[in-house]
Amino acid sequence: MSIQVIPLSEGVFTIGHDKIFHPFNQDSDVLTERPQGSLLVEIQPFLLIVDGVNILFDTGLGFTLPNGQLQIHHNLANHGISPNAIDKVFLSHLHKDHAGGICYDTEQGVRSFSFPNAIYYVNQKEFEYAMQKGQPSYVIEDFELLKNSSQVEWLNEKGSIQGSILYEQTGGHCPYHSVFLLEHKQESYFFGGDVVPQYKQLIMRYVAKYDYDGKESMLLRERYALEGKSGHWHFLFYHDVKQPVVQL
Repeated sequence: MSIQVIPLSEGVFTIGHDKIFHPFNQDSDVLTERPQGSLLVEIQPFLLIVDGVNILFDTGLGFTLPNGQLQIHHNLANHGISPNAIDKVFLSHLHKDHAGGICYDTEQGVRSFSFPNAIYYVNQKEFEYAMQKGQPSYVIEDFELLKNSSQVEWLNEKGSIQGSILYEQTGGHCPYHSVFLLEHKQESYFFGGDVVPQYKQLIMRYVAKYDYDGKESMLLRERYALEGKSGHWHFLFYHDVKQPVVQL
């Protein structure tokens, strides 16, 4: 059985120096009317279904709909998937637009995991750094529940999970950012988080000012582009407004 890939788009946003994500309607809004330097980005976690196992890459902004439902729960429901059915959650890093959906407040006001039966995979040094760093990029309340939970598997610099998902700590976008490569039979899917967030950044030399180490991110993209082309990877782009999945 092939891998089923479901992009879970939360919409298009602009983000500027204030680090606030502002919804952007591509049909009616004008980018140049936003503050100078505003970036246009998609927010797009991915669900991969592999032999009946539901795997989530990053968790979105954690926004709720007017009815109080967590948006990522709503998006999953549109595909017939319950939050209880998510088996694994892989986190590239803990910036608020990637980690906002890790937890939510129940109707009883209890802070709980958004995916109660899942194992959460996160770089341990990234967690420690995020807890210390805090605002504006990190919202500690989004992920502090991970600290002493039996649902967490801490990742280090490099390794594999059950032989089918390779991970490595890259740095670049933030000091302890991680990327993932899922390999199943003849298929390979690469999730680069914010080191490889958009197709255009993968195919051109681009140093992002918002990166912790923009030159390192650029070099990493060049490496992954070469490896991905030869390995026939499917790239999953978290922030690409037009193309969520691409093969080079």
